[in-house]
Amino acid sequence: MYPIRLAIIEDDPEVRTLLHQYLRAQPELACDIVAGSVKAFLKELAMAVPPQVLLLDLGLPDIGGLEALPLLLARLLGLEVIIHTVFDDTDSIYRALCLGASGYVLKNTPVAQIKGAVLEVMQGGAPLSRAVARRVLTHFKPHPRVQADLLSPRERQVLEGVVDGLTDKQIAQRLDITTDTIRTHVKHVYRKLQVGGRSELLGRAARGEL
Repeated sequence: MYPIRLAIIEDDPEVRTLLHQYLRAQPELACDIVAGSVKAFLKELAMAVPPQVLLLDLGLPDIGGLEALPLLLARLLGLEVIIHTVFDDTDSIYRALCLGASGYVLKNTPVAQIKGAVLEVMQGGAPLSRAVARRVLTHFKPHPRVQADLLSPRERQVLEGVVDGLTDKQIAQRLDITTDTIRTHVKHVYRKLQVGGRSELLGRAARGEL
């Protein structure tokens, strides 16, 4: 199994040097490809043995990490990609994992733990920084369902109309009341359910949160 062939794509020279110096000194790892961009990585790849694990930054100068991720996975079958970045927002984490990343660690992670992440991913694990893991769990944690008595009977009827995809006019026709009254009820529904608009309301309905 050892040494694990590791590659790094990192545009920050100091971070790149720190990672390379530490990881190449580890007996379990062979860190032969170190590049500051995806294009530079591909150029080196043409003259080297393909890596098994790739540490991939997101904020790169030519092709961004998220854009490059599916391309690299398609080119290097069986490659395990660990995102190594400063971006800890939910959108970046979710997109990276959906695009096929095997792990996601932040740049404030000690280099010894980076090594541990590489070993973990080769054993079938999915290494995540603690803050990243919490965001992932929060993202998938269901919100409390709306209590039946939170809305009035009429507001519940209006909500059902919105969820059915009807316009305010169509809901008014269904309930035989004026469109202006429907708009008033819709505003009350948004306020009570704490949503910003129709798209958010429909999203919560699709997730079974209403």
